[in-house]
Amino acid sequence: MEHLTPKETAEFLSRNADALFVDCRSEMEFFFVGHPAGVLQVPWIEGPDWDINPNFVADVRKLADDAHLRPIVLICRSGNRSVDAGKALEADGFGKVYNVLHGFEGELDDNHHRGSLGGWRFDGLPWEQC
Repeated sequence: MEHLTPKETAEFLSRNADALFVDCRSEMEFFFVGHPAGVLQVPWIEGPDWDINPNFVADVRKLADDAHLRPIVLICRSGNRSVDAGKALEADGFGKVYNVLHGFEGELDDNHHRGSLGGWRFDGLPWEQC
């Protein structure tokens, strides 16, 4: 798995039109916090019990068509869940998996808030909220 900053990710996606950009946060985070423009949502974990989604790999495989050739770019809140999701994809044979460092919201700051220490939104990249 390769790791890209949010800005590197945006550049990568612009150069690789066949890449599949997947937000692996929960549906609640995706809709209420916002998400990168054009990203597809497949949760790695989901409430109410916050268990790992047993269909995650299969759902990504359906979206990817040819998983062994198509780059898969994963983003989550801070770049941690997406590593676990990426490892699951690699274990299933996905060959080109990328993780977005700092995720959508970045790490916690000294006041336990996100959004001020990096991440997709912090870097001013296109995002939307439903």
